[in-house]
Amino acid sequence: MTHALYLLDPDPSPAWAPFAGARPISELRAGAQLIRERWETFAGTETAAIFALPHLAGFVEPGVPMVSARHPVSGPALIGSSTFVPRGLAPPFPAAAFRLSCQGVSVGWGVGAGATWDGPQAHATRVDVAGVVLHGAYDLVRGLERQLTGDLGARLGDGDPLPAGCVVLGDPAGVAVHDAALEPGVVFDVRQGPVVLESGVAVRAGTRLEGPLWVGANTHLLGGPIRASAIGPHCRVRGELASCVFLGYANKAHDGFVGHSVIGRWANLGAGTITSNLKNTYGPVRLEVAGAAIDTGLTNLGSLIGDHAKTAIGTLLGTGTVIGVGANVFGAVRPPKYVPPLAWGVGDPTVQAGTRLTKEGFLKIAERVLPRRDIAVDEATRTMLERIYEWAAR
Repeated sequence: MTHALYLLDPDPSPAWAPFAGARPISELRAGAQLIRERWETFAGTETAAIFALPHLAGFVEPGVPMVSARHPVSGPALIGSSTFVPRGLAPPFPAAAFRLSCQGVSVGWGVGAGATWDGPQAHATRVDVAGVVLHGAYDLVRGLERQLTGDLGARLGDGDPLPAGCVVLGDPAGVAVHDAALEPGVVFDVRQGPVVLESGVAVRAGTRLEGPLWVGANTHLLGGPIRASAIGPHCRVRGELASCVFLGYANKAHDGFVGHSVIGRWANLGAGTITSNLKNTYGPVRLEVAGAAIDTGLTNLGSLIGDHAKTAIGTLLGTGTVIGVGANVFGAVRPPKYVPPLAWGVGDPTVQAGTRLTKEGFLKIAERVLPRRDIAVDEATRTMLERIYEWAAR
């Protein structure tokens, strides 16, 4: 029996900054796949709907299924938590109500035919499953290399031959190039894991690609060492990059080290933007989000940069910096560790403290940026951007 798949986003909390409220949590990237895509592989079916915050109902983004507020669903149905990354395939499900459990944490719920799911059921039959429980956006960095190694093995084989002038360190079978364009002088280092380039990827001479590394469709790699990262589609990346997750459609087109960071869609890192990913004390990184302190338990953690955020040239981001959706960071070489959503200038003496980007300004920037990646700003997209702005500005 096939169960219809629904995904349930968590209630908003500082741990999911800066992405909660800007997009469904299921649309964050865990390794080479989105969380939603991992659930679809697990369940063997496409997602029927995502239950997210009410203002995200009707969320507009290519490939995203219907997004709505939570509501009862008729069985047979599986409701998966967007804060869980399942591994492998689903086991057989009981005919009656059940809950999925990973290391004692409930990560999904289900009902059989003729029944209705109307919320988590703590006392349903327990089914143990394997995977990773996410406690916040920072956990997308934890275990990234291990996830990528597992993802990329299945994507090897049937690749295009490498052009003359490219160099492979390690077993050439660890490289898979699918209709990508490479200039001579690209170095592939697969001694620590595979490298997979998807269709439309372009790589310039002088780029060193160190596995495990996945690069999504139509992304351009413009030079520098790029290691152990998952780079979503339609990005522009240059300079030193290590253990990063790019959701997609983002720019880091200039030099500057970015490490152990999560970069949202439509973010733009100005030339020379640099992240610190290790404290001088080598101790665990603590996030500070709107007055809340979050112990990540991670020794290496750079920045969490929200959708549509921008940094000025020469910006230095301290360890564990969080930049909210739509924020424009300029005026201070080193901004504070928490930059609120829609912030306009941080430390610029010509800008009053606490100034926000206006709704008109937010929309105008998006209307200029999205078409640069062939995404039209139609009425539905504009309406969703307005809702996201209003939520962030509340």
